[in-house]
Amino acid sequence: MSHPVPTEKPANSENPRVFFDVDIGGERAGRLVLELFADIAPKTAENFRALCTGEKGIGKSTGKPLHFKGCPFHRIIKKFMIQGGDFSNQNGTGGESIYGEKFEDENFHYIHDKPGLLSMANSGRTPTALSSSSPPWPLLT
Repeated sequence: MSHPVPTEKPANSENPRVFFDVDIGGERAGRLVLELFADIAPKTAENFRALCTGEKGIGKSTGKPLHFKGCPFHRIIKKFMIQGGDFSNQNGTGGESIYGEKFEDENFHYIHDKPGLLSMANSGRTPTALSSSSPPWPLLT
């Protein structure tokens, strides 16, 4: 089924929101509050939400807790993006979804055309548990 590419993501107050408390050098730098587009990519949003809460226990392929807590941002490009979420290797080469190691892409209708958007990184044809977002946050400028 073909859909026109929307020009802007409409607001949806029913989408879940999650947060990251960010520390830099052991000092609290602030809180990132992120809206997850469950209305557009429900499986991806649920994966990210559950990795924020840690409610799914231990990963089957990594043997590590399925949780972003304590996970570093392993890649920071000032005024462009931050990338993190690799709770197994801490360097961008690992990670796991709540559904197993990987799962199918869901949606490519919206482009990243402004700061502050969140997405799942992709290591090929299926995304890993890595996350990336572009920064409007002062700690990255």
